[in-house]
Formats: sequence, structure tokens, C-alpha cells
Amino acid sequence: MRKMVQTEDLIFEYAKRDEEGNVIGAYRAVDQVNLDVEEGQFIAILGHNGSGKSTLAKHINAILLPTEGTVWVSGKDTKEPEELWNVRQSAGMVFQNPDNQIIGTVVEEDVGFGPENLGVPTDDIWKRVEQSLKAVGMIEYRHHSPNKLSGGQKQRVAIAGVIAMRPKCIVLDEPTAMLDPNGRKEVLRTVEELRKQEKVTAILITHYMEEVIDADKVFVMDHGHVVMEGTPRDIFSQVDTLKEYRLDVPQVTILADELKKRGLDIPAGILRKEELVEAICRLK
Repeated sequence: MRKMVQTEDLIFEYAKRDEEGNVIGAYRAVDQVNLDVEEGQFIAILGHNGSGKSTLAKHINAILLPTEGTVWVSGKDTKEPEELWNVRQSAGMVFQNPDNQIIGTVVEEDVGFGPENLGVPTDDIWKRVEQSLKAVGMIEYRHHSPNKLSGGQKQRVAIAGVIAMRPKCIVLDEPTAMLDPNGRKEVLRTVEELRKQEKVTAILITHYMEEVIDADKVFVMDHGHVVMEGTPRDIFSQVDTLKEYRLDVPQVTILADELKKRGLDIPAGILRKEELVEAICRLK
């Protein structure tokens, strides 16, 4: 399979400045990170605040450029100025606060803004707007003001705006951090549907463990390093390690882990309540 995103020994340092604005040192936010993301995959990057996960996300859209190392998006080196346009067309970003991303006064105008900037012909823009709003389940709101929408609905409009630009990859940087549980479910369901329908690669940055159970691969970051990687089951089977990295482990996973420690024959890395019920029912 083709690589959608690849990072090699990626290092990124923020300049530390004093009160006068003079550079007095550097803070290394991403340290020697190597990632391989194949086309069509759903990748989750987990980590508590300050782990470097959002800084890493901003490299995939060339919002930030490496201090050292390399990032390739769809085979293009993000450091090459002439590739910037192609990189940003390949990878679209959805941020944590949809209000920072929504600029139109009507939903359909907002969704059409990105394709218009790309120089897409007007007739095609409206086709894309319709397809994108249908893809995120928001077509009936096309003539509404975004201000009247709920947080989950706004975030789905922001995702539609990215989809309308037809990226091969969508990077979602904590897209549910400001939403209630229903809004979070809406957004995750939208991303899953998109992957099935549009075959886009999805990279989800989050600190909510339960959002990553359907990922193809999970990377856990801490202090700028990738400290764990594997399938959700691989990762969730290491409850004590996850707690060391200050991540909230889903209650069902903790319960299964405690039962296992007490000698019950429960498989490691339980992800869902149904799995735990099934495992308990199988016990002699």
C-alpha cells in the first residue's frame, strides 16, 4: 500500500523567549518521531496535554515545518516550498474549536469557501457542497446560520468544509474536546462514514481513549516521544502503562483488567462492554 504520511526522525523545537521577546533557548515539543500511515487507514494519536500530539498534527498540513528530520505527505516533502500547495490539498485539518474554522454566515457558503479558494469552477463547487453536507448528515441545514447550530453540528460543518476540498487525508486535532458526549459520537460517526464512502485516510488526535477503539493503529505520545504503538487491543491490554502516561482508561477495560488480576480467565485488552459480558459468560 502507498504511504499517505511518513515522518522520519521528526524533531520540532519552539523558541523560548524572555519578556522582551529575545530568544533564550528552545523547547523540544516533538522528539525523534517516526510514523508510517498508509492510505485509507484510521490512525489515532493519543496523549495528555503537552505530549506533543497537536504539534505533530500541525506538521501533516505543513502549518509547522520540522526543525530536523522530514515529513512526507502523499510522497511530498513538506519542507519544499513548491510542494506546500500540494501538501495542503492532500491533507485537510479540522481543529478543536469549530468557531475558529467557520467563516461563512450561511452553512453552504462556508462549505464552499475552501473549493472556491482552490479555483474550482462554480458549478462544481455547488456539487461538492451538496455532496459534502450529505456525507456529514447536514444537508437539511444548508441554508441555516452556523451560529444557530449545536457544537456537534458546527464541527460536522467544519468537517464538510474540509471534505469539499477533496483531501486524501483528514487530520482531526482534538475535534471533540469542546463537545458533549452526543456531539462527540456524532463527529466520530461522521469520520467513520467518510472513511467508508470516500476512502479518506483519517488521523485522529485525542486524549479520549474510547474514541480510538476502532482505529487500525494507535500511537501514544509523552513528552514529544512516541512511547507506545500498536492496535487498540495491544495498547488497551497495558492498563498500568497507560495510567503511567496519565491517560484515562475506559472503565470497561479497567474492570476487565482487575478481574484478570484476580485470576479470572478474561482476555487482555477488552475494548467494549459486550466483549466483557461475553468473556464472563464463557467462564466455567
